[in-house]
Amino acid sequence: MMTARPSAVFAATLWVSFSMLANGAVADNGFLDRIEISGRLSAESRQFPDSPAHSGQGSHASGFAFEATGYVEGDDGGSFSITPFFRYDAGDPSRTHFDLREAYYLTYGDVGDSEWELRLGFDRVFWGVVESNSLVDIVNQFDLLEQPSGKTKLGQPMAHVTLSGDWGALEFFGLTWHRPREFPDMRGRLRSGIVVDPDLISYESAAQEWHVDLAGRYSGSFGLLDIGLSVFDGHSRDPTLMPAASSSGLVLAPHYERIRQFGLDAQLTIDAWLLKLEAIHRAGSRNRQLQEEDYTAFTAGGEYTLYSVFDSSADVSLFAELSRDGRGRNATSSFENDVLLATRVGFNDEFDTEFSLSVLASLDSSSRFVVAEFRRRLTDRWSFRADSTVYVDIDKDDVAYDVRNDSFIEMKLDFNF
Repeated sequence: MMTARPSAVFAATLWVSFSMLANGAVADNGFLDRIEISGRLSAESRQFPDSPAHSGQGSHASGFAFEATGYVEGDDGGSFSITPFFRYDAGDPSRTHFDLREAYYLTYGDVGDSEWELRLGFDRVFWGVVESNSLVDIVNQFDLLEQPSGKTKLGQPMAHVTLSGDWGALEFFGLTWHRPREFPDMRGRLRSGIVVDPDLISYESAAQEWHVDLAGRYSGSFGLLDIGLSVFDGHSRDPTLMPAASSSGLVLAPHYERIRQFGLDAQLTIDAWLLKLEAIHRAGSRNRQLQEEDYTAFTAGGEYTLYSVFDSSADVSLFAELSRDGRGRNATSSFENDVLLATRVGFNDEFDTEFSLSVLASLDSSSRFVVAEFRRRLTDRWSFRADSTVYVDIDKDDVAYDVRNDSFIEMKLDFNF
């Protein structure tokens, strides 16, 4: 069972970070060189036009989200950043949650001809180059209550050391307090047919969520080629959902195995072309049949940009990617054998207007996912976003079959400060 106390972890992180900053930045003259605060307050509404596939589900999720970033820099160059996030949802209470996206102390220095950097606290790390299925991106847990795409992340406590020079960058991570994935409850949309019970969480390691996970990555540029090599050893961020009995009936219990993952991400730039690849080999995880199976997976494709289309200020980017998973139909994601076709139009106007449309289609079945996104700045502080995700003819054997009726339209009005 999980015994983490988030408030205690948050408080300890803040105390250590502020103490380190104070010792280095305030001791000399009692003043801080720079303080910056920025953020976003969003009013949001998500509507589901189709009737739910599971009893108890609602038809909308509406509320507000708040995210702010505070940055303090001392006279020794050390700095502290904090980014809290809060969402309130009146239509779907399971989406109401708080997270500390970032809260870390940063310091740096020189070692020979290279530079070193240390980040200590909560942070978010982004690896990968592809659009559809970022396989190598494993340090942080995804915040699926925010977006089913998995592009929004929870903050992860870590010690992050970087050594960089003309030869590239080498990063080392020590991670503890595993962040479990959060799932909608019985009333929420975009959930499995059988509800996930977070109280039944379990870990392979006896240290449970306090097990120290380790990760490392090398990244460098060689002419037109950018490459990243990564390794991760620790608890998976993807839980295996095990059938279990509870007082409310049959539920799913999330279990996190210890895994080892080796990753490669590469991008080749040739004029207007970007050729991309992500590939992993993972050992220790279970497949859809709940059997342990080592596997290899990759996503490969390209991006081509047309500049100043029809002598206008607009640029059009075209994307195509293929995803394959060595487990085939026993894969635990929807990317076992799929192709992404997408386009993004940047109008390059004074309002930063942007529109994108993508289709993810299975090569083994009829399943298709269509995503449309629109962004436009209204004033210096106000902006508008509209997104739509449509699930089309989802096959009964697809892992996404439980959300077949959960196509939605989402609108957001943001106030930026």
